[in-house]
Amino acid sequence: MSTAVAVVLLIALVMYAVFGGADFGAGFWDLTAGGPERGAAPRGLVERSIGPVWEADHVWLIFIFVVTWSAFPAAFQSITLTMFVPLAIAAFGIVLRGASFAFRKTVVTVRVRRVFGGLFALSSVLVPFCFGAIAGGIASGHVPAGGEAGDPVGSWLNPTSLVTGGLAVVLAAYLAAVYLVRNARRAGDSALALYFRRRAVVSALAAAAVAVIGFVVLSASAPYVFDRLTSWALPPVVLSVLSGFGALVLLIRGAPRGARVLAVVAVACIILSWGIAQWPYLLPVTTTVSAAAAPSGTLTALLVAVGLLVLIVLPGFVLLYVLDQRRLLPGEGVEDAADRAVDTEAG
Repeated sequence: MSTAVAVVLLIALVMYAVFGGADFGAGFWDLTAGGPERGAAPRGLVERSIGPVWEADHVWLIFIFVVTWSAFPAAFQSITLTMFVPLAIAAFGIVLRGASFAFRKTVVTVRVRRVFGGLFALSSVLVPFCFGAIAGGIASGHVPAGGEAGDPVGSWLNPTSLVTGGLAVVLAAYLAAVYLVRNARRAGDSALALYFRRRAVVSALAAAAVAVIGFVVLSASAPYVFDRLTSWALPPVVLSVLSGFGALVLLIRGAPRGARVLAVVAVACIILSWGIAQWPYLLPVTTTVSAAAAPSGTLTALLVAVGLLVLIVLPGFVLLYVLDQRRLLPGEGVEDAADRAVDTEAG
């Protein structure tokens, strides 16, 4: 039963990486878009693209935390006691990002709007880095077993954590760029489609480079995970490489729809390979999934709750994403009074 819960948790991690990660990546491109005039068009597309879904995507994160502390309480205690610094930074960044994204649409002065835009973009980079650093710290054995606290600094500021944090940022930027190519094409803006296609190609190459560096670092700092990545978890690793290469080819050839599917597969396989490589450990190499699991009654109740969640909540998510992809949510991303006021002031 603990295995079933662990599989559910891994699937939730994949979903958050694919959907929430793309939202954070859009913030990265907001940060690097340039000045007010040069960056106006890319930022406008970013705002219109993530507006309908940016709040909903964090439901996956809440689900991950609830499942972890309910099903694996001792491991959750160790992780939170050790990683409280990056977790606090990530939580603050999520709140700051959401507030900045909402407020920058309503303020009427250019200066204040730039401040909120900068906070939104910076926090969009900071949050995935912290989550990636936490994953790297867990994989490299910096979280002790038994609900004990580890080093609050070295646990997430170490070579493995820094590389995985950087990989998380680059992968988020890559996913966002691929999605935005498709959105620009749907909007009939060929210039923006080319703009984000170039950035998708660059970020794909950067992700490949960081992943190679990560393998080298893992071989020294996390030998158990590295050995499993090159054996049991090798199939999803190979699938990730092939999908990433296929997405790159399609991006270069101007086929964003197929590239988007392959990009999602590539990123999802990275998360899956990490989960398989750690198995059967929740905290390598001290705490197995079965040893960290809560009593069977708790796990049964949790799986029942997950089943109800799939039946009641998941259809709403599917409907939201379908309406968004079909551009049937006109209330998001439309011009408001603040937009007109800023245009008047700038003119």
